[in-house]
Parts: sequence; structure tokens; C-alpha cells
Amino acid sequence: MDAERKGGRALDFLLGGLVGASAAVATARRRRRLRRLRDGRLERPAGLSAFEGAPCFEELLKQQSAGNGE
Repeated sequence: MDAERKGGRALDFLLGGLVGASAAVATARRRRRLRRLRDGRLERPAGLSAFEGAPCFEELLKQQSAGNGE
């Protein structure tokens, strides 16, 4: 009876370790992916500042300055 319980406990311990290790690996992958996404967002400006370097925005500024000079 004791041998069966010890074997069962050992199996439970091994399975619990396997589940815990897989959860740790999944968390590490998720954090790496989130960090890459966050870094990508920081490289690009947000809001209206994202359009300041766009050709259409520069054309609009030229049109507005030409209209104000008249």
C-alpha cells in the first residue's frame, strides 16, 4: 500500500513539475512578444505627430502658407 502511494505521489509530482515548466515557458514567450510589440510602438510616433513627416501633410502646410501669404 505504501509503495502504491509513493509511486502515485511521485507521478503527481512529475506531472505537476511538467505543467509548471510549460506554464513558465508560455509566460516567457508571451512576455517576449509583448516586449517586441511595445518596443515597436515606441519607435513610431502616435496621434497626429505620426503624420507630420508624411508628404500629404507637408503639401497641406505649403498650401496653408501660400494661402496666408496672399
